[in-house]
Amino acid sequence: MIQNLTTVRGIRCWGAHIGIKSMRRDLAIIFSEVPASAGAVFTQNKVVAEPIKVSQANIENGKAQVIVCNAGNANACTGRQGLDGAKAMVNATAKSLNIDPELVLVASTGLIGEPFPTDDVVQGIETNVKKLASDAKAGSFAANAILTTDTFAKEGYRHFTLNGKDINMAGIAKGSGMIHPNMATMLSFVVTDAAIEPKLLQKCVKECADATFNMITVDGDTSTNDMVAVLANGLAENEEITDEKSSEYQEFKRNLNDMFTHLAKLIISDGEGASKFIEYRVKGANSREDARKLARGVSDSTLVKAAMFGRDPNWGRIICASGNVGIPFDYTKTDLYIGTREEMFLVLEQGKPADFNRNALKKKLRESHIHVELRLHQGEGEATAWGTDLTTDYVMFNSVYTT
Repeated sequence: MIQNLTTVRGIRCWGAHIGIKSMRRDLAIIFSEVPASAGAVFTQNKVVAEPIKVSQANIENGKAQVIVCNAGNANACTGRQGLDGAKAMVNATAKSLNIDPELVLVASTGLIGEPFPTDDVVQGIETNVKKLASDAKAGSFAANAILTTDTFAKEGYRHFTLNGKDINMAGIAKGSGMIHPNMATMLSFVVTDAAIEPKLLQKCVKECADATFNMITVDGDTSTNDMVAVLANGLAENEEITDEKSSEYQEFKRNLNDMFTHLAKLIISDGEGASKFIEYRVKGANSREDARKLARGVSDSTLVKAAMFGRDPNWGRIICASGNVGIPFDYTKTDLYIGTREEMFLVLEQGKPADFNRNALKKKLRESHIHVELRLHQGEGEATAWGTDLTTDYVMFNSVYTT
């Protein structure tokens, strides 16, 4: 049995082709039969797409009932015409579903700076709201309808219990290039039938995004359209979670974090032109925040990514990148390991070059999944980041993106 968005109680979906893109589905609708607690994080790029502005305003009350996303046009840098288009998406959805416009969240992904095809999108919404369904096919259609340069749909599902009630949680994501979230074009939408207080859900979404989506990078570019939104409609009928110290909240948070991690890794595995999935672990930093900064800094180093593509065991680039992050870093106390999950090579020990088999490591770097681990021996802070290599295919693809 396929488990996806529509496995969640009260969730109906659809994904359709409305003509923005030439071949693929390009409009997704995710609808909860009842208003839901809602939490979201958005791009920190100073250039903000028009649908982000509208959704930021609508989610202030902590409630939402539907997410509508178009692909093929980012509706960014489109001025008044684009803002009117985003609002038209909201109004068309609200009218078609007979709900309050403030319960509508909208998102867009695609080319920046192109006039927004408002009439096509509005007509698409009005036509496809009638097709909303609760079967697995409908959930799959929605997952595919938010993609741009992605090569596959990114979906996840979790099942757990709260107070003896079965809880379903499902999510979708898109992202392949322009990935360096700060909350690429990176979007993720998660729905659950758990009951949780809106302010607590928002806190949970922010903290889980910081540990997952904000720890991935493909090319160091934060999109104008980044958005992660979670709807919790309470139809599992568990006692509403209102205390962040409760075991129920911790279980909910653990599962949301697992969901985000799963979707974030799928994004990295689909990085534009990438040939390697690289996990960077930092242990023994002064704080968790320092560990996160270091892991992100190293994973985003152009020289490190290029070395990984070339299977070059040039560990000096990793240490150099570590020193440039801007946190306390003493390489004379640091151990550095490079390899795979099955076999790691110690290349730097307490700041001194270690005796390792360079040819064996070069052979290991041919693998598609690489692990890098820095042990700082300065404190208890730990973090993990995920990234890709920098390939000639990435450069070629993005040199002719619009042509």
